[in-house]
Amino acid sequence: MPELPEVETVKRTLNQLVKGKEIDHVTVNLARIIQRPDDIDQFAFMLAGQTIQGVERRGKFLRILLDDLVLVSHLRMEGRYGVYDSSEPVEKHTHVIFHFKDGTELRYKDVRQFGTMHLFQPGEELNMPPLSKLGLEPLDADFTVEKFQAALAGKTTKIKAVLLNQAYVVGIGNIYVDESLFRAGIHPEQLTNTLTDEQFQALHQAVVATLSESVEVGGSSIKSYVNGQGEMGMFQHQLKIYGRQNQPCQSCGTLIEKSVVGGRGTHFCPVCQSIKP
Repeated sequence: MPELPEVETVKRTLNQLVKGKEIDHVTVNLARIIQRPDDIDQFAFMLAGQTIQGVERRGKFLRILLDDLVLVSHLRMEGRYGVYDSSEPVEKHTHVIFHFKDGTELRYKDVRQFGTMHLFQPGEELNMPPLSKLGLEPLDADFTVEKFQAALAGKTTKIKAVLLNQAYVVGIGNIYVDESLFRAGIHPEQLTNTLTDEQFQALHQAVVATLSESVEVGGSSIKSYVNGQGEMGMFQHQLKIYGRQNQPCQSCGTLIEKSVVGGRGTHFCPVCQSIKP
């Protein structure tokens, strides 16, 4: 699933490729992708004549800003956007096509068919599902260690499970939780309410650094992620813990272990990330 760095990369790429383009009409080939409104003809009618003013991100969601509408899009497991000339063949699993007046098209392809699109009036989207219950943005300038610690205060569950919960901090998916916890020297099963101030400081720094470094290289292409130009991210070549079970830890040489936390495969070094009492 694309996580924050991958969605941020898609956002930046789409701003380069489709900003300023006017929609002539929209084709919807799979109705369930469109969650709001629940009528695909109304969805297409509302978008006709709209110009894309820019693309922003909230957590793992894209916010496509139009003249007087906002399209909220979630890529889910394998959703992808690509820009094509209208003369190019439409690939299988292409579910939504935004036809622009300049003869190009923005196509949404989703093999797993889990992606969603919601259409709102500007500002409305931030106060309604799916965006209304999202937590702190870890790459925002006001993401301080104090706000981070306050958001997680009193949680008695394992720190990895808390970090995966988008209601507290958004966008840190499985890969980046494992990498951040390793960088901070915190065991993924450490109970959140037992973390010290120093551990919160280290984890805050680790989250910001890990996500920022991944954004710089276009995210991770662990499975099938590519950006809006068909290019792969490169952060998978910098991973220190994720996917490296039974390989030596780069810090101490101990074999990396894998367990399950919060229903997700979890990688950690038993020496560098021992559970603190």
